[in-house]
Amino acid sequence: MTRRDTRAGSARREVVRAGEADIGVLAQVIAEAFFPLAVCRWLIPDGTARRAAFPAYFRLYVEHAIADGLVETTPGRDAAALWIPGDGPAEPPGSYKEQLAAITGPQLGRFLAFDEQLDSHHPAGVFHEHLAILAVRPDRQGQGIGTALLDSRHADLEDQSVPAYLEASDERTRRLYLAHGYTDHGSPIDLADGVRMYPMMREPRTR
Repeated sequence: MTRRDTRAGSARREVVRAGEADIGVLAQVIAEAFFPLAVCRWLIPDGTARRAAFPAYFRLYVEHAIADGLVETTPGRDAAALWIPGDGPAEPPGSYKEQLAAITGPQLGRFLAFDEQLDSHHPAGVFHEHLAILAVRPDRQGQGIGTALLDSRHADLEDQSVPAYLEASDERTRRLYLAHGYTDHGSPIDLADGVRMYPMMREPRTR
């Protein structure tokens, strides 16, 4: 298992690579962290249904990233950064729609529309790494853990001269990513009910 020490503010943070044994706990971390986001409330408006569905939904993401990319976490497994390389939107697993239907039930249409919107804004034709998810367990937020995960992967991408892409979930997280070298990439992703996400790209800096 790869380990990297990185600096986040004044605290020393250790970043490790996640494996298959971590899928369940990291899916739960993401579900808890993302539960209150506006886009997630739009996907499943009912809080009880959202809480029930999200661990299985985000398990699909973690499984995909571990199989086809990289998942970084902390020794305590209290955060996750999911990176998937490619030159366009990643192809989902063959059984994705069937699994998604079983998980989301009557909200399937919203999830499919959400995926379509993300894919339509995703950069194509340039190799990059997609930060599909960055999440920190709610009781560990604000302690520099997310910054440590970003700094860890950004250092490798700088060495490889590879850009990074993500979709910020709201204006607050957009500002955070601006501070980490990302810039807006095309127009915002406008979902229904005023929910908006922000495609962003980070070009490698010259060292």
